[in-house]
Amino acid sequence: MIKRKRLLPSLLLIIAMLVLTACGSTPAENDNQPEDQNVGNVENLEDTENANEATSPVTVSHKLGEAVVPRNPERVVVFDYATLDSLDSMGIEVIGLPKSNVPDFLDKFKDDKYENIGTLFEPDFEKIYELNPDVIFISGRQAEVYEDLEEIAPTVYFDVDGVDYMGSVENNLETLGEIFNKQDVVQEELGKISEKMDELNEKVTAGGKNALIVMANDGSISAYGEGSRFGIVHADFGFVPVDKNIEVANHGNSITFEYILEKNPDYILVIDRAAVAGGSVSAKQLFDNDILKQTEAYENGNIIYLSSHEWYVASGGINGTMTMIEDVLSGL
Repeated sequence: MIKRKRLLPSLLLIIAMLVLTACGSTPAENDNQPEDQNVGNVENLEDTENANEATSPVTVSHKLGEAVVPRNPERVVVFDYATLDSLDSMGIEVIGLPKSNVPDFLDKFKDDKYENIGTLFEPDFEKIYELNPDVIFISGRQAEVYEDLEEIAPTVYFDVDGVDYMGSVENNLETLGEIFNKQDVVQEELGKISEKMDELNEKVTAGGKNALIVMANDGSISAYGEGSRFGIVHADFGFVPVDKNIEVANHGNSITFEYILEKNPDYILVIDRAAVAGGSVSAKQLFDNDILKQTEAYENGNIIYLSSHEWYVASGGINGTMTMIEDVLSGL
């Protein structure tokens, strides 16, 4: 009995030590579990955030206001042919557009499956309302009716700045890329344009050549300079302006062929508005005269007739911009 009494405290002490050791080891064994779980939680959270970003509406701030556009809108109405060009390059379908002056390179949109929503300056508001669009894309020609269109659907205004043409194009394309989750396509296309633009700029600046941009309009002519709607010729292509005093005006400055002879530019870049809006006298007919034939540009074969639709009504789109660059590259 005496021996049993002495063993009992010892046994109790050993049992207590074993229990304490087991309790102490439990947290150590589980130390890594919360960290692993946290990693999984972070990854799940990132996946959720990415999924939400890919489906959440896009808020677009522009010069005329702000539009909250649903991500990947399906019912798209577009007034701006440059935007139509870019959407087509991205594989995005539209349901309506103004069909009276559709550029030849976008003639697929003349098909009856695309609704006619009026003209560039006079939208058919009833037709647009019936179409129930998710988004409407416009440019400068529709600026005055922006508020009316905004009442029908979120309306995004895209602007192309003659002073910073490529900056405007990049901003507009990146906005479209975000709305339609086509960021990769946009960056790829911008890369192609940038590469071609660098090639052109290098050739132009290496020669230090100057140029004059002229629009022919069924018998009359006007000139455009730095900062104008065709300022890409100077700001991005690299041509020196032959006349730095040309006033920036939407319709250019009215000039004569005597003026062109006086300035005698190295290159004359010609846009034929009659080819777009209609007329009886083409630019080539108009420029076939004795005064112009005295210029160095004529003598050296440096009169470049530009693709009128791309320059006049569709400048700023993916294919249109590439055509504008290639027009001049091929004429150098």
